Amino acid sequence: MASALIAATAMLFAATAGAQEVKHYRFAHDQQLNSGYSVAYDIFSAKLKELSKGTMLVDQFPGAQLGQEPQLLQLVKGGDLEFAIVSSANTSTISPQAGVMSLHFLFRNEAHVIKALADKQVIDAIKAMIDETTQGLHVIATGSQGVRNIYSKKEVSKVDDVKGMKIRVQATATEDTMFPAYGAQTVHMPFGSVYTSLQTGVVEAAENSINVYLINRHYEVAPVLSITEHEANNALVFISDKLWQSLSAEQKQWVTAAAAEISANEPAKAFELERTAATKLKTMGVKIVDNVDKSGFTKIADPYLDKLAKELGPHADKIKTLIRAIN
Repeated sequence: MASALIAATAMLFAATAGAQEVKHYRFAHDQQLNSGYSVAYDIFSAKLKELSKGTMLVDQFPGAQLGQEPQLLQLVKGGDLEFAIVSSANTSTISPQAGVMSLHFLFRNEAHVIKALADKQVIDAIKAMIDETTQGLHVIATGSQGVRNIYSKKEVSKVDDVKGMKIRVQATATEDTMFPAYGAQTVHMPFGSVYTSLQTGVVEAAENSINVYLINRHYEVAPVLSITEHEANNALVFISDKLWQSLSAEQKQWVTAAAAEISANEPAKAFELERTAATKLKTMGVKIVDNVDKSGFTKIADPYLDKLAKELGPHADKIKTLIRAIN
């Protein structure tokens, strides 16, 4: 009986210790479910749970529940949030050189985006850029929400159509250079304010990927989507340095391996969401302008590729060169 009691006690202690080892972490973003961001979460959380044998569980906080992207970055930097996926454009609020990922027409097509975001040299260069230009957080993966297009109450079929147009853009040096070069007026605001601003006429247009346009119902106030494909909608996945430093070597390997699954698989899934969203929008009566003459845009944008990358800094210039070299 004594032996049985000792064995039972040992088993209970082991079970209790095992339960104590299970930890929950938060993964936040500003998009709705069924977005590229939530796909990134699904991939990462499932793989980390598998590798850690259920000891590292990640809970999702979508829809800006914990704040808009600039706020999420500050939470991660301060160690008050473990993981976040944030657009590379908004990342430029803490590391201006990240604006290189927003250069217009940097990527040739969908296949180029997918291949570049999975490229080890590109990923390593992005990681180095963040580690050497800011503190408190690290990049562990790249992601995508497709490419960005302009939406409004009227068509944009050529570059002349945006002259004088008030367009909500992300607050980056890249956007503030490129859209005025096309003749547009740029307006900055948090993503959560875009719907109301389009509705009230504070801005005439905005730009984002097709699925983001759909799931945030921006088509209700801007029913014409013009496929300009002027910019890749890139994202970066961050881990707080506070969490990173607290992990064991084995746990760091698990996190790194789970994050690699995002870079390898999420971008292609994001583009699948784009195609599905476009089909759904057409059935809903949204006007999609597929035959945009991009030549006027690219003629203006091309000379800025090298110029802006160099102005942003050496990390930006290296990343631009690596991306352009990918075939």
